[in-house]
Amino acid sequence: MDYITYIIVALIPALSIAFVVYTFIKKNNEKELSQVGAQLKQERQKFFLAPRADAYQRIVLLLERINPQSLIMRLHDPKKKALALQTELLAQIRQEFDHNVAQQIFVSHSAWNIVAKSKEETIKIINTAAQQLNAEATSTELSSKIFEIISELDELPTEIAIKVVKDEFQKLF
Repeated sequence: MDYITYIIVALIPALSIAFVVYTFIKKNNEKELSQVGAQLKQERQKFFLAPRADAYQRIVLLLERINPQSLIMRLHDPKKKALALQTELLAQIRQEFDHNVAQQIFVSHSAWNIVAKSKEETIKIINTAAQQLNAEATSTELSSKIFEIISELDELPTEIAIKVVKDEFQKLF
């Protein structure tokens, strides 16, 4: 055998061993990295779980507070005119929403969009009821009209949003 053949015969086992060692080290490093990544993710989830839970709780509270029935029970005054009650209802919805707008950083984009849509739909219900009344209508007439409109709905926008938020929250566990 010539000199080149001896080199090739010697290199083949050496390269095979080098390849096996390289593959082993690479797989071992990937496994360690994935374990470290999983640990970091777990620690991050622990750190953010309490604020996220609080955010979901506050969003549900927001939705309960802007529910038309809840709003009317809190704000109805039979001495007021319909326009005054309408203005107060809309201001209360916007105030509640603005007070909780930062909670969106803890929930998914789609969940927050449903919360915002729920707010807009609730405003539409109130405005639709007010448009169906004459200028001299009382707050009692407006309240009755709002209750009439929501009784025709299968579910209130706020109830739909609460279900979505609760479902998303349950997926955290």
